[in-house]
Amino acid sequence: MKLYNLTIFFIFSLSLTNAISAQDLAILKYSGGGDWYSNPTALPNLINYCNKNIDTKINPKPKTVEAGSSDIFQYPLVHMTGHGHVFFNETDVDNLKSYLTSGGFLHIDDNYGMEPFVKKELKKIFPNKDLVEIPATHPIFNTAFSFPKGLPKIHEHDGKRPQAFGLFNNNRLMLLFTFESDLGDGWEDQEVHNDPQDVREKALKMGANIIKYAFEN
Repeated sequence: MKLYNLTIFFIFSLSLTNAISAQDLAILKYSGGGDWYSNPTALPNLINYCNKNIDTKINPKPKTVEAGSSDIFQYPLVHMTGHGHVFFNETDVDNLKSYLTSGGFLHIDDNYGMEPFVKKELKKIFPNKDLVEIPATHPIFNTAFSFPKGLPKIHEHDGKRPQAFGLFNNNRLMLLFTFESDLGDGWEDQEVHNDPQDVREKALKMGANIIKYAFEN
């Protein structure tokens, strides 16, 4: 491991030690022209829900962190979304690999159109790993709230079934890619998409499961 990575690992270990008293989440800013900033009310609403319902103490205002920044190691969970193009340069690739294999967690929520770009860019980070579908029996579907059928369907998009894919490191789920679900739209303010309350509640509960799982694993 490079000296840079050793230093980052030490910093990240310290940040995880202090995670309970200083819980911050971040939104990933990436290159390629995709709208990484979409769904601006989503993560703040999810944080508010978690602080009220699963006893977290997360900063209500999520940060923004660039894919290649060492600041990413301050956050036990980073959320990524958008509608299209994603590009990771060499610095991004090295940084994200160190973050994820050191204990970080990345949730990528396809807001529609990200899938082919995400899969291509993830191969840069982990060329020998493939996204695998996560079964409904995985603990992430039962950490705070029970989803016996797995990932809920929030928005129709192409009408396909919702799927949760993951990348694992030593049996630890380090990256979650939610596809054909669009949890983030369900987290947004109600007037943005006019989703029924029960649909929004499902999205928020699944989001709470993700956060609880990332904090505890």
